[in-house]
Amino acid sequence: MLSWTRGYFEGAGIVQPRLEAEILLAHALDVDRLHLYLSPDKPLSVEERSRFRTFVQRRRAGEPLQHLIGEVTFFGLRFRVSRDALIPRPETEELLDRTLRLAARDRELHCLDLGTGSGVIAVCLARYLPRAAVTAVDVSTAALELARANATLNDVADRIEFIESDWFGSVPGQFDLVVSNPPYVASSAVDDLAADVRDYEPRVALDGGEGGTQAMGAILSSLAGHLSPGGCVLFEIGDGQGDDVSRRMHDAGLCEVRIDRDLSGRERFACARGPS
Repeated sequence: MLSWTRGYFEGAGIVQPRLEAEILLAHALDVDRLHLYLSPDKPLSVEERSRFRTFVQRRRAGEPLQHLIGEVTFFGLRFRVSRDALIPRPETEELLDRTLRLAARDRELHCLDLGTGSGVIAVCLARYLPRAAVTAVDVSTAALELARANATLNDVADRIEFIESDWFGSVPGQFDLVVSNPPYVASSAVDDLAADVRDYEPRVALDGGEGGTQAMGAILSSLAGHLSPGGCVLFEIGDGQGDDVSRRMHDAGLCEVRIDRDLSGRERFACARGPS
């Protein structure tokens, strides 16, 4: 079954055909991948074969692997995923790593995750910053429900306040740390995204308007009243947006503005501080 599926996935252009075949078969059998190596000659029942074939067909049709298995590992933690929010990606793990390295651990922090989606940033901040009070914001009711479920799954539900809001619209108070992975794909480019992104992930979490930076502009226009003196701001951005985002950050009165690249060498992170 694995050999046949690998060839089937190769023909579909799936980048890691053997790995995805193993993950789906393990999921269909409700075992971990190690079990496949420990029992490579295990006969499959008719029901198991049917369940596995269904997963294979759905993946071949373009449905994301993470949606099929219903979860993903992010920064060492387990998260549920659904079509209500973006699938967490390695670039966002890099954003979180940068955030944690900037965060002060010797004092209490008020942290804000704007556009929390599945809640990965908020949950990780609560899990890895034990003195942090975290607020998670999203305009989508369904995304917030998913984020709450992930907070419960990772035992930090009592450390996070969830607010349904269009950016800062219904958010009170000031924050020492503001982190956001906002939509940053230009509207004109959304339809050109890979099918497993374009057709299965919420457009509202992808479409950043003309040029892809309108969401960041909306956030920055209301930031002044919500950022503590000397507080940190971090965005995930699209490649080629560095100049525009940098200008917007300076216009918002931020200082120490920096555009960093991800491990692939693409512009990906915008970091700044508020005036002291």
